[in-house]
Amino acid sequence: MWDYTDKVLDHFRHPRNVGVIPDADGVGEVGSMACGDALKLTFKLDTRGRIADARFQTFGCASAIASSSALTEMIKGMPLDKAEKVTNQDIADYLGGLPEQKMHCSVLGREALELAIRNHRTGRKAEKKLEGRVVCRCFGVTENEIEQVVRDNKLATVEQVTNYCKAGGGCGNCHPEIEQIIARVRGASPQEPPAPAPVPPMTNIRRIRLIEETLEREIRPALQKDGGDIELIDVNGNRVIVALRGMCSNCQGAHFTLKDVVESKLREFVTPDLVVEANPS
Repeated sequence: MWDYTDKVLDHFRHPRNVGVIPDADGVGEVGSMACGDALKLTFKLDTRGRIADARFQTFGCASAIASSSALTEMIKGMPLDKAEKVTNQDIADYLGGLPEQKMHCSVLGREALELAIRNHRTGRKAEKKLEGRVVCRCFGVTENEIEQVVRDNKLATVEQVTNYCKAGGGCGNCHPEIEQIIARVRGASPQEPPAPAPVPPMTNIRRIRLIEETLEREIRPALQKDGGDIELIDVNGNRVIVALRGMCSNCQGAHFTLKDVVESKLREFVTPDLVVEANPS
């Protein structure tokens, strides 16, 4: 589905520095299972104050894994003042480029590094601050965050903003405000967007095929890693009936897995009106 470079595929299939440093000098955690991407970054300094080791744990797609792996390789040997200047575009460039629809994975890495450095300097757990007014309520993205990705990456469209920080990727009600932010940052007057071309309704066959592809690519590998699995039972309109298998079938967090992981991923990659339900039998 995505056109990945050889370097992205290499870091995805053979990720470097996976794990957690127990006595880390800096820890940064961003994202959540609910939004589909989560990353924990830890680093250890040497006696000169340079990053001697960096490791990561992530729940996400191939781009998230590759971006996290690349970031840990990039910052090794760097002093903190240099590491904190690493941008998401630097991560993408290191990998030979990322599909624009996956640039938010590189932004996730930059945010995790910022929090890890802040944790080291303050001695307190650093959390992503929702500074400014929330514009995209579906993904909790603030005006300040949108301004930053537009400015740092010279973005010009709502679609690009969605690719970089997910803002606008849900209900779409915030699109006009995102357009205003883009115009303000770029110092231009917002233009009246052309009327969108009518989108043909998705056929049931196409919907089922996309659901199967998303389960296989985005969800099943993570569940199988923990001894679980998932089976598609039926698709009835916007209702997706699944059964959790293996360790997942008796897990106390099964409802969380269905709603905040499976349903979230299917809404992202198939259609936002899908509802995931457990097989009643």
